[in-house]
Amino acid sequence: MLYESKPGRLVVCERTGRWAAALRGELSGAGLRVWETRTMADCGTLLAESPASFAVLELSEKKFGEILDFIRNWQAEFPLFRFAVVADRNLASYKWFMHEAGAADFICSVRKIGAVARTACRHLAQAPPLPQSLTERIWANLPWGRENC
Repeated sequence: MLYESKPGRLVVCERTGRWAAALRGELSGAGLRVWETRTMADCGTLLAESPASFAVLELSEKKFGEILDFIRNWQAEFPLFRFAVVADRNLASYKWFMHEAGAADFICSVRKIGAVARTACRHLAQAPPLPQSLTERIWANLPWGRENC
């Protein structure tokens, strides 16, 4: 399935919304939108539209296999995709395993969400720009820009 490519997104896939809320608080001054999903399928849809995105995936014992399959498929198909894993403290022993799977960060406390926010910002700032048409490039380089006309 082909999708229109959009700039990288910060996508949070979790059950409750607490990690996304913590990220929004941490990034309140950065102007970065946090996209929230509840299922891996919905997360995949957003990522397919923005292949250079950064995902924050909530780990649970029940979803462990599904998350590993998701990571493997996305890393193979979209090499610019990066992710962090968040989990409850009782899953802290999964940290090194998830790092081996490619996680940029692994945290078990919302108080440490700042590290994930910084990693996501760095990744999204380095994502390649989308190709622009000649008209879009001209307007983007004019000192007054299109929005002021």
